[in-house]
Amino acid sequence: MKFTVMTLFPEMVDQVLSASVIGRAREKKLIEVQCMNIRDYSTDKHRRVDDYPFGGGGGMIMQCQPVYECYADLLKTTAQKPYTVYLSPRGSVLTQKKAKQLSEIPHLALLCGHYEGIDERAMEQMDCELSIGDYVLTGGELPAMVLIDCVSRFIPGVLGSSVSAEEESFSTGLLEYPQYTRPADYRGMAVPEVLLSGNHAHIARWRREESLKLTWRRRPELIAALDEAELDKRDREFLARLKNQEK
Repeated sequence: MKFTVMTLFPEMVDQVLSASVIGRAREKKLIEVQCMNIRDYSTDKHRRVDDYPFGGGGGMIMQCQPVYECYADLLKTTAQKPYTVYLSPRGSVLTQKKAKQLSEIPHLALLCGHYEGIDERAMEQMDCELSIGDYVLTGGELPAMVLIDCVSRFIPGVLGSSVSAEEESFSTGLLEYPQYTRPADYRGMAVPEVLLSGNHAHIARWRREESLKLTWRRRPELIAALDEAELDKRDREFLARLKNQEK
């Protein structure tokens, strides 16, 4: 899978995405990350890419011309049009479900904004706008890297185990259950006995109920969003007991 990041700070993106799991995935050619410097397409002698907004207002706006020409240059190098994403606080929120959908697209082009935004005419080239949360950052590079990290986890071989992406928080609509490792007892704090029992059915049920409990207490709206097919009879009975205990 290929990611193209259109940015004013390519060195920032490349440095972060050269480390850890994503860095190893790039070395193994499981994913490709290409950075394009929007400033290279400026026609200004000082490589300026921003200007004052028409109609007045505070701050500066990224100009249409360098963004548009950067994207046009990208299209010259690829046989198939990439799916284009503008990272913006006004976009729909990136979710695990959306990340999985994006992982099935062979080429994503990510546009990183700066200043007070980008000239709307450049937005005509975008397929969608995505946000990583209801807050504002100084630029789109961090959201772009978050998206690449999130999406890459679904690419076969990127994670050490295919089970990891399937069982972590949000993959099932629930928060992930608690995890433990050695030692089994640390300063009187013991690992739940069920995890040491070797009974895989009991362990699976314990993990399911812990996920339900954590989600109910911390993100109850996620429970409300689950449909009948995602909660079996034992799940519903457990939640009913939990609700009664909470009262």
